[in-house]
Amino acid sequence: MNRILFLTSSPVTEPGGMFNNENGFVDKLRKASEKNKNALFITASPDDAVGTKKFADSIRRAAKLSDMEFDSYYILDRQNQDMAEELVGKSNFLILGGGHVPTQAAFFEEIHLKEMLEDFEGVIMGISAGSMNAASIVYAQPELEGEAVSSDYVRFFPGLGLTESMLIPHYDKIKDDVLDGKKLFEEITCPDSKGHEFYAICDGSYLYSENGNEEILGEAYRICDGVIEPLHDAKSAFMEAQR
Repeated sequence: MNRILFLTSSPVTEPGGMFNNENGFVDKLRKASEKNKNALFITASPDDAVGTKKFADSIRRAAKLSDMEFDSYYILDRQNQDMAEELVGKSNFLILGGGHVPTQAAFFEEIHLKEMLEDFEGVIMGISAGSMNAASIVYAQPELEGEAVSSDYVRFFPGLGLTESMLIPHYDKIKDDVLDGKKLFEEITCPDSKGHEFYAICDGSYLYSENGNEEILGEAYRICDGVIEPLHDAKSAFMEAQR
């Protein structure tokens, strides 16, 4: 199956700017898009039409500034979810938008996106939440106030099954955050990693997969059994961990 994954933390350096070419991102993405020019942006905020359009337009603009032109570019949200199968079927460049992970996951399940992607060939670019929901099992790191202390908040659930890797984006931005009176990583995520393996990636880093071969390019950290370890050579260390 000819499927290429770009699972990013953030693909841009600043709002309204071009794609970030750290770690060869733009070069790889541009090459992959040469034969995949029918794009579909799938939202993480299905009920926020205005915000979704603004986000989707910014990604299209970033692509254009990065010398990538799409032949078609559609948005999938609540307004046209009954056309999901048709839109996915005629697309070969999918963009899984960023936002609140559980909200996006619920929308993906509602439109049966996982089933639609079983035979999908083309490019899939994940952005933050979209990258997290690409995993077979998703770790939804608590994000909003109250989630870290709520007994009802579900931290692990089935995802799209595009990768076995559980990603945590924006590590460089959120590593020192405190949520509900707890240190986000030391007191929430590290305990959650008992028996699990997470990969925290910084903006500018991404998981790249082609023909089932995965590698993380850029600064990343492995979190497993309560320990956070920097991947000094992210590519080789990640591939070694997958063996």
